[in-house]
Amino acid sequence: MTYVVTENCIRCKYTDCVEVCPVDCFHEGPNFLAIDPEECIDCTLCEPECPVDAIFSEDELPADQEHFLEINERLAQKWPVITAMKEPPDDAKEWEGVDGKLQYLEE
Repeated sequence: MTYVVTENCIRCKYTDCVEVCPVDCFHEGPNFLAIDPEECIDCTLCEPECPVDAIFSEDELPADQEHFLEINERLAQKWPVITAMKEPPDDAKEWEGVDGKLQYLEE
């Protein structure tokens, strides 16, 4: 099983989760983070660190977010690993809780 970054992360891209990951399975894109399912060890540490509740275990993914399992897998293959916390985008607060952000995902 793996953990999955979902739509709430788009344009918020808080990196609190990256700091606690013991296996460096997070990958960074322009405005989203992805978890490599091959690297994730299901340790549960990242989920409570996300300030916008964007991370779910694969088994607990909301039905409308299930496509993010494939998105994480695909993007983790092309984006670089991120291992340290960074400042969020300047407008991150404005994007918290906004629905329908998939159209803004920059690959």
